[in-house]
Amino acid sequence: RIHLIPGFIDSEQADWMFEQLLQDIPWGQRTHVRQEVSFEEPRLTSWYGELPYTYSRITMQPNPNWHPLLSVLKERIEEFTGHTFNSLLCNLYRSEKDSVDWHSDNEPSLGENPVIASLSLGATRTFEMRKKPSPEEDGDYTYVERIRIPLDHGTLLVMEGATQEDWQHRVPKEYHSRDERINLTFRIIYPEPDGVWK
Repeated sequence: RIHLIPGFIDSEQADWMFEQLLQDIPWGQRTHVRQEVSFEEPRLTSWYGELPYTYSRITMQPNPNWHPLLSVLKERIEEFTGHTFNSLLCNLYRSEKDSVDWHSDNEPSLGENPVIASLSLGATRTFEMRKKPSPEEDGDYTYVERIRIPLDHGTLLVMEGATQEDWQHRVPKEYHSRDERINLTFRIIYPEPDGVWK
């Protein structure tokens, strides 16, 4: 299940929020290693939450010092969705060349059927989704269902239910010039059941 709420933050408010977060968040570029080759993530990120978060073999260290504006946005989104969140992954797409590849947010620390609330500020970028192929299709994505959603300044997208189990999503690179975009993805992180942080 996905819910799309355009204009969740009106454009005037979204303008100053975007500028403040662009300036104040401690943005950093992470390095991935895949098949012995290291490469820099094609976007900048920052993590807020009491617990660490590991994805693609990168661990973001706990950061309980929430920026006041992020706390306000978290409360507003919690009130609207009826869900509570304890963590936030911030992404900064600096231009059309920045992206995130196909993935599902299905790490064990997110629990079963996680609810993820994603707020977009800045330039419009296309959010693409594709349904995971059935076992008979043996990992072939050629004919799967696809959805493309332009995410505008101030738009809230909420993914819940079996979205992460059944679908992948990405923000592709674009051919035309794009200004900066900030994406705030609120989520719940649970301690690893065996007491060891993964």
